[in-house]
Amino acid sequence: MSAQGAGEHQFGYREADFDEVRARLYRRAGISLADSKQQMVYSRLSRRLRQLELPDFAAYLAYLDQHPGEWQPFINALTTNITAFFRERHHFEQLAELARDPARQGRPLRLWSAAASTGEEPYSMAIALHQALGGQVQQVRILASDIDTGVLETARQGIYPLERLAQLEPALKKRYFQRGTGANAGLARVVPEVQRMVEFRRINLLEPDWYLKGGLDAIFCRNVMIYFDKSTQVSLLERMVRLLRPDGLFFAGHSESFVQASHVVKLVSRTVYRPAPGEAA
Repeated sequence: MSAQGAGEHQFGYREADFDEVRARLYRRAGISLADSKQQMVYSRLSRRLRQLELPDFAAYLAYLDQHPGEWQPFINALTTNITAFFRERHHFEQLAELARDPARQGRPLRLWSAAASTGEEPYSMAIALHQALGGQVQQVRILASDIDTGVLETARQGIYPLERLAQLEPALKKRYFQRGTGANAGLARVVPEVQRMVEFRRINLLEPDWYLKGGLDAIFCRNVMIYFDKSTQVSLLERMVRLLRPDGLFFAGHSESFVQASHVVKLVSRTVYRPAPGEAA
């Protein structure tokens, strides 16, 4: 890669630089980058080098050592955020069933969206619950977290280009989004009653304490585990499941499987799990 870096890249970028970036991202966030991600790393971090007026990646890594505040932009640049409203719709149908369960009536519903990205997932959860409960959501609380502070700021605002809502039914768009006018034409904001159901917070899943109480009714942690190695996956799953109620649900991504963690969770439907006996809060 060194020859390629010298000939094709604006900034010096060696094989050793990529290896060091990969090692630091793993230590800090638990994310394992494949060898094939060399160009992605260059593309995303080169913006920071340009902003900081640094000559090469070695200088950036030295800067990272000297400026602890740079860790967050480093992580923000290298995390991948792919999301959509009501992605994997069957999950939200099952969430609605959970909310309507007579056994849960009369007590608060507490849920966690553990990789909230720009907010589409937790707002979809809130809308599904608002519909399921006929708007009686005073006791519904959704914690939405992400390691990336940039996407969390977008999520807090709850404002999206109209094309992000293109797949939603017209009735949903009309009920749960306010269309912008004038300078805000082409944008839509999540209605305040839905926004109030969601609290956003930065959480790094690798940190030893998430400051979360147990007794959660559901955790959405979808398309996150694929970025971790197997041992980290099992460790995180064990920690998360201990926060669930015994009848709580864990929602995983469509490409994720926990065959190696059958002692922690039991599959109950398509990519939806319950805690194994003795594992929940």
